Amino acid sequence: MIKEGDRVAVGVSGGKDSLTLLVVLRQLQQFFPKKFELEAITLTLGIGEFDLTPVKELCKRIGVNYTIEETLIGKIIFEARQEKNPCSLCANMRRGALHNVTKSLGCNKIALAHHRDDVIETLLLSAFYEGRIHTFSPVTYLDKKDLHMIRPLIYAEEKEVKAFVKENGLTVVKSPCHVDGFTKRESIKKMLYDLAKEKRDIKSNIFGAIKRAEIDGWKE
Repeated sequence: MIKEGDRVAVGVSGGKDSLTLLVVLRQLQQFFPKKFELEAITLTLGIGEFDLTPVKELCKRIGVNYTIEETLIGKIIFEARQEKNPCSLCANMRRGALHNVTKSLGCNKIALAHHRDDVIETLLLSAFYEGRIHTFSPVTYLDKKDLHMIRPLIYAEEKEVKAFVKENGLTVVKSPCHVDGFTKRESIKKMLYDLAKEKRDIKSNIFGAIKRAEIDGWKE
């Protein structure tokens, strides 16, 4: 995922996953044989209370340059368009804005904080609501932007991320999104939790199936 001389932009939402990724990559720089640089980027949505002070303080403490890009994505989705199913459009708009900021900072890679649970949930979301077998891959090349998107936490479980945040005393910033916690993804997450009560290794089985099927660049 990371090669000598890379400039890696870390998408930081302020949530537990992205804060973990930022700290882990900063620690990796201290012993990884290939030298690389880091930039932290947060996109605002133009809605709600979004106090990024804890993220600013973290970036200053660990020595990572931090860029906050102001956007009106939230206003466009919730006020101008009044989207009933806003997540897909929001994700696309945020992705485009993040790509642009990444290029402006001279970075050639974007690191996103998706973990193993996200991979499994995305597969089920695609199957249930789109009628296709799809999930994101560890590495994706964006030819139009000449950027590589990497997901270094992709083999980490969500419970491990939660433990890391607690052990390192990281301050999570609550998302200003109006539908945070009330999405289809949350429904899938609850369904998997309930199923795991009956079959403990159900998520491991699904993750293994993804690798064996070689979906979107996955390999066993």
